[in-house]
Amino acid sequence: MKDKTGEQKKKKNGIFKKLHRWPGLIISFILLYYGITGTFMNHRELFSGVDLRRTVLPDEYEYRNWNNAAVKGNLQITSDSILIYGNIGVWVTDSTFTGYRSLNRGFPGGTDNRKVADIHRCEDGQLYAATLFGLYAFDNSDSSWKIISTGKGDKRITALESRDDTLFALSRSFLYAGSSAGVTTRLNRKQLSAPAGFRNEVGLFETVWQIHSGEIFGLPGKVFVDLLGVLTVFLSLTGIIYFFFPGWIVRRTKKSRSVTRISNVNKWSLKWHNKLGAWFFVFLIILYFTGIFLRPPLLLTIATSRVRPVIYSNLDQPNPWHDKLRDLIYDSDKELFLLSTSEGMYFFSEPGERPAPFAIQPPVSVMGISALEPYGDVAYIVGSFTGLFLWNPSDPVVYNLITGGKYVEVSGRPVGDYKISGIITDGSGRKYISDYDLGILPLGHNGTFPEMPDNIRKESKISLWSVSLEIHTGRIFNSLLGSFYILVVPLAGLTGITVVISGYMVWRRKYRKKPNEVTKYE
Repeated sequence: MKDKTGEQKKKKNGIFKKLHRWPGLIISFILLYYGITGTFMNHRELFSGVDLRRTVLPDEYEYRNWNNAAVKGNLQITSDSILIYGNIGVWVTDSTFTGYRSLNRGFPGGTDNRKVADIHRCEDGQLYAATLFGLYAFDNSDSSWKIISTGKGDKRITALESRDDTLFALSRSFLYAGSSAGVTTRLNRKQLSAPAGFRNEVGLFETVWQIHSGEIFGLPGKVFVDLLGVLTVFLSLTGIIYFFFPGWIVRRTKKSRSVTRISNVNKWSLKWHNKLGAWFFVFLIILYFTGIFLRPPLLLTIATSRVRPVIYSNLDQPNPWHDKLRDLIYDSDKELFLLSTSEGMYFFSEPGERPAPFAIQPPVSVMGISALEPYGDVAYIVGSFTGLFLWNPSDPVVYNLITGGKYVEVSGRPVGDYKISGIITDGSGRKYISDYDLGILPLGHNGTFPEMPDNIRKESKISLWSVSLEIHTGRIFNSLLGSFYILVVPLAGLTGITVVISGYMVWRRKYRKKPNEVTKYE
C-alpha cells in the first residue's frame, strides 16, 4: 500500500516538474521582458526623459502620413500661422501645412514631456498648452513655454477652455479656474459636485489595473510591484541557469575540466530560485492573473463591470470624479460646458453646479474620447477609437461621420473601423481626421494633406514608456503574429501562473522536506 502511495506521489511530482521545467524555460524569456518593462511603466514621469529612435522598432512604429497619434488637433493663429499639436509636441506651420518650425522650447526633454492634449488661446491672445505632465503658458518674451503650478500630484491636464477672461483647465480629477495672465496665471482647484444618483463605484477594469500596477495602495504598492517585477526577472534568469548548467557541468566533468565556479553559481541560483519563488508565489499569481484581464480578449469580460472601491485604497476617494474626467468644451451659444468623463457625457452652466448627464449619449471607446467640438448650432463631433460621430443631444439617432450612415453598435468589439486620435481643420473649414493607424485622411472632401516633413520625423522619437507599453501589451508582436498577437498576454499570463504553481508544488513536495537535496542534480 505504501509503495502504491509512494508511486502516486512520485507520479504527481513528475507532472509538476514537467509543467515547471519546459513551460518555464519558454516563458522565462518572455517574463524577462515583462518584468523589466513593467517597472518602467510604473514610473512614467521618472523615465520621461528617455527616448528611442523609431527606426529600431518594427516598421509600423515609424511615422507615415502622421499616424501613431502624431497629431491631435490644430489652432489657427493668423491666416498664415497655424499651430499643430499632439504626440509630436507643438509646431508652427503655414496655411498649406508644408513648412514647419518647432515650438517646443521650454518643455523638458523627452517625448513624453511634450505630449500635448490641447492648445488654447484666450481672448487676450495668451496661449496655453495641456500636457501629460503639466499646464504651460507661452511666454512671448523669450518664445518658450513656462509651467504653471496646479498643485501637488495633479499634473496631467486633459483639456483647456476659457470664458471671457477666465481660463479653465481640466485634469483627470479636478477643474481649475483662474484669470488668464500668461506665465503669472494662478488657478484655483475646484472639485465638481457629485451627479444626481451618484453611487460610489469604480470600474472593475480600473480596479484590476491598479492591483496589477500596485497603484491601488499608492507608492508603497507600486514599489512592491516593482519588487515583483525584479523578482520575475531574477526567477527567469535563475531558472534558465538551472535548466542549462547541470548539463554543462556534466559535459565539462567528462572532459576533466574545472566545474567549481559553474557549480557554485548553479547551487546559489537554485537555492534562491526556490526560496524566493516559495515566499512570493501567491503575489506572483495575483500579478500574472490580473495582467491577463488588461488586454483583449479577456478585457471584454470586465470592461463594463462596476464594483465598490477597495476600502482605504487609492480608489476609495472622497472626490466622486477621481480619475474620471477626460475632456471639456464651452458652447458659447448655449452658455454650457460639456464634460466628457469615463462615465459618459455631462453638462453644466457654472463650475459650482452639479453636472447632469445627457439623456442620449454618444459612442465613446473604453480607451477614452479623442475629439470633441461643436458642429453647427445643435450638434457635436465626437471621436474615439470607436470612430467619428455626429451627436445631437436631443436626437436619439447618432450618425457616423465617415460613412454617412446611422451608427450601429457592434457588440464585443472594443474599436471601430477607424481609430480616431484627433481632428484637423484647415483655413477654409475643411476637416481631416487623424487615424491612429492610417494617419491623416480627408473628411467629406477630396483634399490631400501634405506628408510629415523630415525635420518633424527626425525630432519625434518614441519614449521608453511607450516602447515598454508596446512590449508589455504584446502589440510589438503584431508584425510577426498579425491579429493573433492579442493572445500573447493571456497565454503568457496563464503559462506564468502554471509555472509558479507547479514550481511551488515541486518545492513543497520535495525540497521543503528534504533541504539537503537542493544541491543535487537530476
